[in-house]
Amino acid sequence: MREQNRIAVLSTLALLIVCGMVITVAKAQSGSPQAATPAAGPKTAEQQFKNIQVLKGIPADQLTPSMQFITASLGVQCDFCHVQGAFDKDDKKPKQTARKMMEMMFAINKDNFAAHPEVTCYSCHRGAAKPVGTPIIAAEETAGETKMAGAMPMAPGESAKPSGPAADELIDKYVQALGGAKAIDKVSTRVATGTIDFGGTSYSIDVYSKEPDKRASFVHMPEGDNITAFNGQEGWLGAPNRPTRDMHGSDIDGASIDADLHFATDLKKMFTQVETRGSEKIGDHDTYLVIGRRQDKPPLRLYFDAQSGLLLRLIRYGETPLGLMPTQIDYADYRDLNGMKVPFRWTLARPSGRFTIQAKDMKQNVSVDDAKFAKPAGAPEGQAK
Repeated sequence: MREQNRIAVLSTLALLIVCGMVITVAKAQSGSPQAATPAAGPKTAEQQFKNIQVLKGIPADQLTPSMQFITASLGVQCDFCHVQGAFDKDDKKPKQTARKMMEMMFAINKDNFAAHPEVTCYSCHRGAAKPVGTPIIAAEETAGETKMAGAMPMAPGESAKPSGPAADELIDKYVQALGGAKAIDKVSTRVATGTIDFGGTSYSIDVYSKEPDKRASFVHMPEGDNITAFNGQEGWLGAPNRPTRDMHGSDIDGASIDADLHFATDLKKMFTQVETRGSEKIGDHDTYLVIGRRQDKPPLRLYFDAQSGLLLRLIRYGETPLGLMPTQIDYADYRDLNGMKVPFRWTLARPSGRFTIQAKDMKQNVSVDDAKFAKPAGAPEGQAK
């Protein structure tokens, strides 16, 4: 059982990204996944893997996140379609069906949505192996409002009328709730020590941050440290007895957000358009949802506490050839630290799993050696399995 837990934790570490925890995925192409890849670019999926029939032309490091999108959409594991230890074999019928479904999905999007991934595996499956074809029965009705079982939040492409306080006002209130712009912008480093919990299994963790936009985390496990680092331009993941894995595309975007010690005061500069989309409940807290749109990147969803003004939740999206993968980060346990409020607990949730980091001690504006963020010299980039 202990060995199974260890393997589960290692798998989660490889799948999740936040606070320096990353998966090695690449930014998807905005059009059809069958678009041509330049000859001088990285290997394509069919060049690196055997028996690729549908996802030809995508970068090889996008194949794994594409498979993760399918498992999350259908609520299954790899062996639902694949023969364990021989993923290139076509022995299982669900694999044949999956290929037909992907071809159908691509055709729908090409013919109706200019090849944008508006229709995805999740559009029909909603976490079930068989597509959901019957409307969901109402789960409960309170105060005249019907709540639907399994209802999903609005997707990035959906529209809704702006409502609530102006988004700029909510961002300004957030900055003031943290302690003001001066207190935020004078922070040059932050060092946190604590624990990271994966469904009841905990390890100690150290997280180092340094301006501009550097972050590294060290998860101390029995076989050695799992290290994730971002130096402002590139990032990578290192694990015991494994080659270094580089970040790409959406991972770089997420890492840069996590590494920004001045995130609150940088928010307005990040967005081309920002608006409030009403109120939502998070636990016992009433929040205002702010949608921030960015140039050539998926939007951010920010949930600000209606009373305190603090950021309670952030949702961002990573692009894959099959659709967007959401990452939700919940912030809690805000404490005063050198004249400003800082969350000492944050929980990341993705379709593939979740973890919580609880800081026990945190220091700011202390000396942090740049070596913490240095990529090992000559370290090879690992290949997706």
